[in-house]
Order: sequence, then C-alpha cells, then structure tokens
Amino acid sequence: MARLVDIAACARHIEVLQRPDGAIPWIEAGIWDAWNHGEAAMGLAIAGRACAAGAALDHLIERQDADGGWTGDLGASVPLDDANKRLVPGTPATARDTNFSGYVAVTVLRSLLALGALSELPRYWPMVKAAMDFVLAHQTPHGDIVWRARSGTETLGAIDSLRAGNASLYKALECAILMGRLLDLPVDEWMAARRRIGAALRENDARFDRMGTDRRRYAMDWYYPVLAGVVSAEAGRARLYARWTDFVEPGLGCRCVSDEPWVTAAETAELALACLAAGKREQARALIANLGPLKAGAGGYWMGWQFAEEIIWPVERPSWTSGALILAADALDRLTPGSDLLVRNWVPEIPVRKDAASLPAFLSG
Repeated sequence: MARLVDIAACARHIEVLQRPDGAIPWIEAGIWDAWNHGEAAMGLAIAGRACAAGAALDHLIERQDADGGWTGDLGASVPLDDANKRLVPGTPATARDTNFSGYVAVTVLRSLLALGALSELPRYWPMVKAAMDFVLAHQTPHGDIVWRARSGTETLGAIDSLRAGNASLYKALECAILMGRLLDLPVDEWMAARRRIGAALRENDARFDRMGTDRRRYAMDWYYPVLAGVVSAEAGRARLYARWTDFVEPGLGCRCVSDEPWVTAAETAELALACLAAGKREQARALIANLGPLKAGAGGYWMGWQFAEEIIWPVERPSWTSGALILAADALDRLTPGSDLLVRNWVPEIPVRKDAASLPAFLSG
C-alpha cells in the first residue's frame, strides 16, 4: 500500500526549523514549549535523524527548571499579523504547563525506541523522574492534575484541570512506568497516580473545566481519552462514534473545534492515532489520506484549511504538525520499533509483575 506521508520531507522541514542549541520552535519566527518540541523530536527519531533527535532530547535537559517542569511559550497568546495570515510571536505569555512537562516521558521513550538506543535511557532518567515529580505535585485529592504550576500562595483548587491534558498525562505516566521497570526502579507511586487520573476521567467529569469554560467543543477533549488508552477499545469506539459528525468534515479531516469551519492537520493525525487505539485502522488511514491537499511543496504540512473560505490558514507549517504526521504514519504502517507505543495501553491499571516478562516485547526483546 502506498505510503501516505513523506516522512523524509517532514523530517527535513523539522531540521530546517531546529536551532543550533537543539531547540525546535513551532515556526521560523519562534514559539517554544516542551510538548510541541517533543512531538517534533519524536518525528526526527522515527525518521532516523539520530543527531538531530539527540540534540532535541539534550536541549530538554538543558532547559528543565529546577523543580522538574519547563517554562514554555503560550502559543494561544500569539497574535496573527495585520493580514490575518502569519503568527507574530513577539514576546508571548509563558506558562509552566503540567501536561507539556509530563510529555517529556513520551518523548524520551518513543525517541529511544525508534533509534534503537534504549541503552541511553540512564542519561535521560533523571530528567524524566524530575518531570514526574513536578507533575504529581499538582495532582488534586480528586485525582485530576491542574493544567499549570501554582503561583506564589495559589492553591490547586484555584486552577482548572483539562480533560485532554490529563489524558495525555495518563499516557506520559505509562511511559515513565515502563522506563522505570526497564531500570528496575520503583514505580508504585506513579501507578497509583495514574489510576487516580484514569478514575477521574472516566467517573468524575465535573472535575474538568471547573472554571466555567466548556471545552467539549474542542476535538482534543473528545479523542484524547481514546488515544491515551484511558478507556477500553470498545468504549473508545463508542466515544468516537458519538461525536464523529461534530468534528470530522467528510473528505477534509478533523475540526479543531466543533463550531468552526477549520480542519487542522495535527488534530487529524492525532484522531487517526485515536482510531488506531480503538481498532479502526481504515478510518485512520482515510483521515491521513484526506490531508493530501495540506502537504506543503517545501516540506511539512500547512497547519489547517478554512473550508468556508477555502484557504490555507494560517499560512504556517509548524514543526509539531510534521511530527504528528510522522507519528501517525509510523503507527499506521508499523515502521519502527515501538510504533504501537502511543496506540495501546501497555500498563494495566491493576498492578502486574515488574520483571521483564511484564514489559512489551519491543522493550524486553
């Protein structure tokens, strides 16, 4: 079957954007955060760009805050230019996002698997452990993790918790647990924290968006619990089916939000991963095939398509969009070791043996 994504072209685009210090900004003009940097880094690793991927991982070590988190730019705060076409970073607001920090565990494990470099895990373990400590310091008694670090004497109760962010952290903890088991280190605390996140997402939806903003119009809140393995494949199929027509524009892709005529390449790629997690491979392949018109001739993918006006918008090719497409292509066609890492739940919430036999074949083999 023909390859849907030109992985080499996407990786070249990411490399063009990568800075000499290893940082991978969103676009040429800037914007950096640990989550989107990590998405691009995993794309480089899957594409076999070992030096560039290694530089990206090392940059995370260098940029980590003392308490284990990362300070990143808030992309949502970045305005468009006067023509309403290009992002103008300037001096964006920053935040210390818990999900963005925790995602480093996914970045490290997926990258090392793709590169066949698990022997390098001890080098990155202190960074991963510190990141998990930072994340779990922001878990409430109800199990949910607030979206950002506290400021001064601020309490956790004053900060919102996000569904998509908590689902992503559920997967991040899974990856951290797998790495801990590889190193024969204790992970019981992380197992317990992950079970509490899962319970909150499945049984206590009122914990999310407590500040009055209904984020269920966002596609990520819809598909991320499926993608991250918070729900079973059967429940995942039901969840996707329930709102498929709200978010999926036939022949185009996945809307970023249900009430805007804008499909985005990254959300579509992530929805394809969610479909794989739910056992819907053909739907996943069709979603990626629909993104053909967003392939950029110079490499990478345009961020999105405004289908009411029939225009590419904004006129940007983010590094993380290329990374997301590479991840989806890898999972679809099982191209590299660990290609199933993001689309299967490898750590049951009920504890299992901690020896090598309890690890996935791509880790223990």
